[in-house]
Amino acid sequence: MKIIAVIPARSGSKSVKNKNIHIYKKKPLIFHSIKIALKSKFIDRVFVTTDSKKYQKLSIKFGAEAPFLRPKKISKDNSSDLDWAKHIVNYLKKSENYFPDLIVHVRPTSPNRKIGIFDQGIKFFLRNLRKANAMRSVSKMNQPPQKMFMLKKNFLVGHFENSLKGEYFNKPRQFYPSSYMPNGYVDIIKPSYFMKKKSIMGKKILGFVTPEILDIDTKEDFKL
Repeated sequence: MKIIAVIPARSGSKSVKNKNIHIYKKKPLIFHSIKIALKSKFIDRVFVTTDSKKYQKLSIKFGAEAPFLRPKKISKDNSSDLDWAKHIVNYLKKSENYFPDLIVHVRPTSPNRKIGIFDQGIKFFLRNLRKANAMRSVSKMNQPPQKMFMLKKNFLVGHFENSLKGEYFNKPRQFYPSSYMPNGYVDIIKPSYFMKKKSIMGKKILGFVTPEILDIDTKEDFKL
């Protein structure tokens, strides 16, 4: 199978300016995701899709392919993963007549991966290839969403006020099923599926459980 890694790294982050190349562990943040993808025994090629010439040059320096600049119209705050995914598949098909079987989505904001777990996730998806449209890595949450609140005018309001009765948020966590949070450790998508759909993953999403991993979004996360 042709398996590629794609690292989406637009330049317009609002939380931290140029977040994807902000220094983390003495290297630009994106370096860590390129490095892990290059180490994988399953991945044939590693691509970075970016709208920034600076990001493009750094990505090539670190060993990734970055043969184009992503159009600004699909590099906005509200642009979806489906936008960049379809764009790179169409680019490779047109420029090289190359169509990947799988894309390993390597989010640059999860830099602390271990190669053993990363490759184990890809292997897990390959074993279940015919059953699923996609895979997301997740970590088990210590509390269910039923115990979480919104804050409205300084008052706590449960997220499930319209569907659950009574003080459901005060019930023991063991009362509810275990919940899992996507963590960006290793996600996989199928071009054969999403190129024909308006959804990148559909409803058949395989879950791969991993240890918790730091998701970098703010300046405080970089300090951690």
